[in-house]
Amino acid sequence: MTGDEPFYVQHGPFERETMRAPPAQPPEYDLAFVLRADERIMWPLEAKVLETPGSVAAYVRDVTDEYLTCRYAPFSESGAMLGYLLAGTPNDALKAIAGKLGVALEEVTDLPTETNRWSKHVRTVPAGKPYPPEFWCYHLILEFPSLHRSH
Repeated sequence: MTGDEPFYVQHGPFERETMRAPPAQPPEYDLAFVLRADERIMWPLEAKVLETPGSVAAYVRDVTDEYLTCRYAPFSESGAMLGYLLAGTPNDALKAIAGKLGVALEEVTDLPTETNRWSKHVRTVPAGKPYPPEFWCYHLILEFPSLHRSH
């Protein structure tokens, strides 16, 4: 990055727009690209460790309970999920994610690999909020088989 980008990358930024009433803490993203011109606008990335391709419950829960309710990325039409896969194949993990989400995961045509896909959703926008109802979620699965430990 040159420093001239219209955004900066931040680890652990808070989403103050959707903070619940005190004493609740605001949602916190793992990473986000924050728009310099309006820091309320962030493109978040959430990361989850996937022990196996079938262990996608927490991953899917972030998509359905956070992104699709507008709690995450309220001002953005898209966001990303990153899965650190310890055993198995990314293709199997993506199939499991698609099955649990009940949507097709499409190939990313600009970067066709077996480890990334995107899905299109319609979000539940809270009444009176100007958030985009359509949402695209990018999915990237990274393999870390050497980190898998048998006990």
